[in-house]
Amino acid sequence: MTGHQHATDVAIGHDLLDAAGGAPTGSSEVVVDAQHVDKWFGKLHVLQDVSLQVKRQEVVVVLGPSGSGKTTFIRCVNHLEKIQGGRIFVNGHLIGYRDVAGKLIEDKEANIAKQRQEIGMVFQRFNLFPHKTALENIIEAPTQVRGMSKDEALEVGNALLQRVGLAAKADSYPAQLSGGQQQRVAIARALAMKPALMLFDEPTSALDPEMIGEVLEVMKELAREGMTMIVVTHEMGFAREVADRVVMMDEGRVIEEGTPEHFFNNPTEERTKTFLAKIL
Repeated sequence: MTGHQHATDVAIGHDLLDAAGGAPTGSSEVVVDAQHVDKWFGKLHVLQDVSLQVKRQEVVVVLGPSGSGKTTFIRCVNHLEKIQGGRIFVNGHLIGYRDVAGKLIEDKEANIAKQRQEIGMVFQRFNLFPHKTALENIIEAPTQVRGMSKDEALEVGNALLQRVGLAAKADSYPAQLSGGQQQRVAIARALAMKPALMLFDEPTSALDPEMIGEVLEVMKELAREGMTMIVVTHEMGFAREVADRVVMMDEGRVIEEGTPEHFFNNPTEERTKTFLAKIL
């Protein structure tokens, strides 16, 4: 990418964060505040006293072996999974529950849906509507949930498709797109809701190797523009280059966190060293 191209892309990106969300509203510097979160699946204690804060415009990459609780944690941030202990706040709002005399009471679905509007999530599988075009997938939620006018949604949708390098694919259906293209549409769809926070659950794990780079490049650009992000991934190069902080999870706990320099060059926990030795 030339310097001129990069400058143009960044300019487009910044315009887009203004037009399609990005910086969290409110004065708080803390976007995500997870406090002593516990989660069980039956007898399996999948999240054990997990606490994590993510600040405005921070990129936190969560690493760990399969079954360590990474995906479950970010699904709890979006209340796609219910927690049994602790609290999760996004932009100062308690997510999924009301606190009644110190007890968690699950909130009304309408309130939970409203809270989710602040949170964009990109999954391993793209979850696009197969019967809708790329552009129709992107404008569905802004028009149906946010009440955006069709004209405004089309303008935002086309800008987002340009942003992820798919302006020419607006009228293509998911089956006509590669996996990497579908995932970029999924990212654009999440951005269309103007989220304060983006969650990525191993967004490249289902892709062929040659398609991974195009998705990571979009994510890197979002990070450069100041989007607050929690990314569950096995892409170590991305973690080194983009993360402000790397968090290691194992057996449902956060066992280590630090800068990429600390994490990759001088980890303190033996479990972290063993994990890195196997994947680097």
